[in-house]
Amino acid sequence: MTELFRLPATALADAYRSGTVSPVDVLQSCLGRLDTVNPVLNAVIAQDRAAALAAAQASERRWRSGASLGSLDGVPFTVKDNIVTAGLPTTWGCPLYRDFRGAVNELPVERMLLAGAVLLGKTNVPELTSQGYTDNTLFGPTGNPWNPALTPGGSSGGGVAAVASGVGPVALGTDGGGSIRRPASHAGVVGLKPTPGRIPRCDGLPQILLDFEVIGPIARTVADVIAMTEALSEPDARDPASLRLPRFTLPAAAPKRILYVPRFADHPVDPEIAASVAAAAATLADLGHSVTEGLAPFDVTAVNAIQGMVSQSGMAWLMQTHGGATPGMPALQAMADSGAALPAHALFGALDAALRLRAAMSVFFETTDMILTPAAAALPWPKSESHPLTIDGQEVGPRGHAVFTAFANIAGLPGLALPTGFSRSGLPIGLQLVGAPGTDAALLAVGLAYEQARPWADRWPADPV
Repeated sequence: MTELFRLPATALADAYRSGTVSPVDVLQSCLGRLDTVNPVLNAVIAQDRAAALAAAQASERRWRSGASLGSLDGVPFTVKDNIVTAGLPTTWGCPLYRDFRGAVNELPVERMLLAGAVLLGKTNVPELTSQGYTDNTLFGPTGNPWNPALTPGGSSGGGVAAVASGVGPVALGTDGGGSIRRPASHAGVVGLKPTPGRIPRCDGLPQILLDFEVIGPIARTVADVIAMTEALSEPDARDPASLRLPRFTLPAAAPKRILYVPRFADHPVDPEIAASVAAAAATLADLGHSVTEGLAPFDVTAVNAIQGMVSQSGMAWLMQTHGGATPGMPALQAMADSGAALPAHALFGALDAALRLRAAMSVFFETTDMILTPAAAALPWPKSESHPLTIDGQEVGPRGHAVFTAFANIAGLPGLALPTGFSRSGLPIGLQLVGAPGTDAALLAVGLAYEQARPWADRWPADPV
């Protein structure tokens, strides 16, 4: 019999409905898995098992009485440690928030709970979710389930490690520059960076990346990401962006015009990643899509400079609210100092450039439906290091591995990460599909067909040792 922690959320709902499996049994299986893998991976950093058991028992009663709350009722999930969760700490991986506990749940957490999902715990992040790997002074580094000595990326590293290793089939993460999509590719799972407002949010931590950062779902299958998005996407007036989007409805399968961009400008890409994503592009063409190889439809260097200025300014603003100093956090202090040194006209210029990028991409998507790229330029690297120093023999800076993702955040576009295969050393590789604002469902429809053509969910990492 398949171990219960291996079942996706959609299969759990079917099993609950038939009465062959109970939410309490699934919770116990996931907690047992957590006990097996977490001492090595360090993915989950806070939990309340009594509350989880009570929630699973309540779900079991609902399923038995025919009064389930829907397809997520009784499904275990984890929450990234920068998403406010009442009853559990939200430390943001940072000493400044070591003792912070929110009085109410941030809206997506509240909606998961109202849907009957069972909260397993909070997942590890880098300090203030500002890095592309997962390590901090409070909890230490998180390991990649496929090789625990390596990073799962960041900043949603704890979330993807939990899902990939079987600690709950689904997770909530955040993406402010690729922080769902890149870790998803490093861990061999699916991750959606939704259009701003698609998953409304309120009652959260300070938004130091403005609307560049969104909350999104992480899962082992596209169907599970769809189920989460359906449960989380109802508009809410407290997030005005949500009121402007069309209703989330999965469209019928249809051929799409896809621009395949294998590299951005002269930025290097690991050859195994390049080959795997090229094979994925061929598969999409075989599925009937029109796939054309070309260049990025924007100035890569200029776009990524926008991300840097906004993140530095946001860090400076946050640190100022805490007295302006960050003892023991030199990397964050350097970011804050750089932000504080920026003149107001430079930040205004960056925001103006972001608006112009959004307009330009809106025009671009009149003749193209989606952009296909690698999700990350590098394979996972040692978990104690912030970034790889070289890619394909070429020296790179701290964001060299992350070059493909930030444009979607700046332009307010949805992005979907899908597994494409594995390197020779057994490390996952993933692609990124990006569409026009509001086309989250269309991306997922393409992803669902791709997953059916090249399934991956039955491949699991070995137990960590």
